[in-house]
Amino acid sequence: MDRSKAINFMHDLLRMMVSKEGSDLFITTGSPPAMKIDGNVTIVSKQNLSPSHTQMLTRSIMNDKQVSEFEESQECNFSISLPGVARFRVNAFVQRGSTGMVLRIINSEIPSFAELNLPDILEDIAMTKRGLVIFVGGTGSGKSTSLASMVDYRNQNSHGHIITIEDPVEFVHDHGNCLVTQREVGVDTDSYAIALKNTLRQAPDVILIGEIRDRETMEHAITFAETGHLCLSTLHANSTNQALDRIINFFPDERRSQLLMDLSLNLKGLISQRLIPKIGGAGRIPAIEIMLNTPLMADMIFKGEVIEMKGLIAKSNEAGMQTFDQALFDLYEARKITFEDALRNADSVNDIRLRIKLESDTARKSGVVEDNRDFELEESDDSQEGGMI
Repeated sequence: MDRSKAINFMHDLLRMMVSKEGSDLFITTGSPPAMKIDGNVTIVSKQNLSPSHTQMLTRSIMNDKQVSEFEESQECNFSISLPGVARFRVNAFVQRGSTGMVLRIINSEIPSFAELNLPDILEDIAMTKRGLVIFVGGTGSGKSTSLASMVDYRNQNSHGHIITIEDPVEFVHDHGNCLVTQREVGVDTDSYAIALKNTLRQAPDVILIGEIRDRETMEHAITFAETGHLCLSTLHANSTNQALDRIINFFPDERRSQLLMDLSLNLKGLISQRLIPKIGGAGRIPAIEIMLNTPLMADMIFKGEVIEMKGLIAKSNEAGMQTFDQALFDLYEARKITFEDALRNADSVNDIRLRIKLESDTARKSGVVEDNRDFELEESDDSQEGGMI
């Protein structure tokens, strides 16, 4: 396979991924090309790729600088654009001595809150003047898409300067009512560290950090919030509790008390997200856990009571908070996800199963559980003896 054939083959694969509404393209030795569609990996060719194939396919979409970086570090992150089709984020790597890569589509159209089925409270959070807001979730959980929707809402409904620092840029934001400056690590700046050090000199109102990966980035995020800016970012974690644990573990023990005080004062919210298959297989829908920094929550954070946070979230629905299990129950009641998927993704299978059994109209109508009357207590007849047991 020569370079021109490799480029054409890659373009065909990328067009196919867009047409099939896939999210990721996998190129690896010993397997045909594969795509992730609705969360499932699907083979899209009959021919296994050889080491020479994967090397040529990977290098065909790199420029000279990226080839040099890849040869030196055996890793390379960059983005590419296929005119008239889409932009893509690329991670190239070496595995078992052979080249491989994963390409993720970067959507040009930013979905709205309604299209993503996001809670209304996130609109209020997006318009907050200052504070730190972190979206958390696993890889492919949709956290970057939800965060982009928040930035777009702010862009259309306020005035100011929004700066994003990303590796790479995931969504392209046009200027709306705000000016939007987007900087890509490796293209517009050499590193996160350099870009973050200079951000406050660029008169921002909102600062988006693509991902918090280390202590230095976390320190910058807290500083931005302390200095009166809204700072938005993402973090890899499976829940709000785990996210706070990860943040704490970025820092040495002697910094813990100061960190907890800083978070109690500046953290606006933690939003954790998982994507659940919709009924009928028509895509996926987010189940979202929301932790907001109310006075009681701030006191809990200050004291480092991470484990107790979940209980407070569950009791604070009126303030806009909700646990994963509460979100799953609501999606099930709205007939957007199945009973099995609600259980499969629950933090506490027993709790959500019991709640569905006791409270769910959807479950009774679908025959998943018996009518709740089986759980009602019958009052004793006062005219009969032995009414008390």
